[in-house]
Amino acid sequence: MYDFHNIALTPAQSLLLNATILSVIVYAVLKGERRIEESNPLAMLGILAVFGIAGRILLEPLPNIQPVTVIVLLAGVYFGAPRALALAGVIALASNLLFLGHGPWTLFQVLGWGAVGLAGALFADRLLKDGELQLHALAALAMISAFAFDWIVSSSILLKTDVSMLAPYLLNGLLYDLYHAVGNLVFIAWLAVPLGEIMQRHRVKPSAGTVSELATE
Repeated sequence: MYDFHNIALTPAQSLLLNATILSVIVYAVLKGERRIEESNPLAMLGILAVFGIAGRILLEPLPNIQPVTVIVLLAGVYFGAPRALALAGVIALASNLLFLGHGPWTLFQVLGWGAVGLAGALFADRLLKDGELQLHALAALAMISAFAFDWIVSSSILLKTDVSMLAPYLLNGLLYDLYHAVGNLVFIAWLAVPLGEIMQRHRVKPSAGTVSELATE
């Protein structure tokens, strides 16, 4: 038998291949959503979960760069905090179990992305006006969210060490936090408008009301 599939790729070639696959997934998401004739936020969240899981796995070679933070932030804006938290949980658990490694840090990732979704819901009125995303404000919040998420996840080291190690650990990871923030800006420029448009079509009620539901539950 000929082993035509035994091809060694350089890291750059592998990253290019993965980015191409992710672009195909984005195209499929945008095209597939248009076949959903009625407003269906749960179906939309399912599509976003698939995209987020694929994005985490395919972009894993890049240091701390993946689309999940922006996806969950937008989900908070359009669908509210509870659904954004559910989306964060599905993406973190599925991608870690499938490929990236599962452990106590998964809970901190869910909490971190849940906080990002809550921020999107709380600031929805400022980030979304007359159905249009305010990209400068969204980009600023996405950058802040990168640092906030990373610091929440980094606090998982307290499960194994004392609090005196937290500050040095956070300082040591600032470069990776910056990679995350810059990556978020790229994803805002690339994905915010097309994803925002399809989320708007499946939005059933303002995020502010959903935040109130979260506070009373």
